[in-house]
Amino acid sequence: MNTATYKTLCRTLDTELQTIKVRQDKKDWSQYSWAIVTLMSKRMSELSLTQKMLAGKMNCTQQYISKMLKGQKNMSLETICKMENTLGINIIKCLNENEQ
Repeated sequence: MNTATYKTLCRTLDTELQTIKVRQDKKDWSQYSWAIVTLMSKRMSELSLTQKMLAGKMNCTQQYISKMLKGQKNMSLETICKMENTLGINIIKCLNENEQ
């Protein structure tokens, strides 16, 4: 195999490895997001809270809550803490317990 072919194969392999890493990161993120949404939805049901009611308590819009519940919003730690305080649950602690 000549040097040019070898370099091309190395670049292709490197690109494929980066693509796999991005997919894995996205998969990890989506698993956490789904777990958060599940906890959030369950607690909203327990408290009989609508999206609009939760939005009012969190000082955001109903559309924002809707996007979070659909997994279309990347939640910041600040948002997760607001949810914890508003819903009276420990989201981050629950996620860690589920992994063990």
